[in-house]
Amino acid sequence: MDEHKQIKRAQRGDSQAMAQLLRNHYSFLMKYLIKMTMNPEIAEDVAQETMLRCIEKIQQYNGKSKFSSWMITIATRIYIDQMRRIKVEKQWRDQEQALRSTEWQLKAQQEEWTDAIQALSRLGYEWRLPILLKHYYGYTYDEIADMMGIPPGTVKSRIHHGLQQLRKEMATDEKE
Repeated sequence: MDEHKQIKRAQRGDSQAMAQLLRNHYSFLMKYLIKMTMNPEIAEDVAQETMLRCIEKIQQYNGKSKFSSWMITIATRIYIDQMRRIKVEKQWRDQEQALRSTEWQLKAQQEEWTDAIQALSRLGYEWRLPILLKHYYGYTYDEIADMMGIPPGTVKSRIHHGLQQLRKEMATDEKE
């Protein structure tokens, strides 16, 4: 049976046709994934996830490209999403480690590590920096704008939104 007929049968719910379609393209997909990931274990995980997505989304296949191209597109997006997630998780772990180190250093120097500093540490630097410069060091909005290379209105906005987030953090910490 030709591929086009197999796809149509799979789209009508024929699980045998879907299984055969996936079997026919598995080797091609794995070769691509191994080259893309440079890691056979990750390639296998992405291949499995790709197969599941193909089954779930077979109705969305419109035939404008080859079925193998459609699968590779799905696999590529899955891999990119995984790499983004890993990058975000690593950044979070690195930030948590740096935070613990900073807390230890401040305590070792007999500086206070308050709940406010703890909450402030959870903010992104875009909000944390202008709040520190304004409320801890007393700089004006214009001075902060010059230091950060952004307009004074942006400084005011970041301080406002950052303080709102701090209030939420502090309220959440008090409830726990």
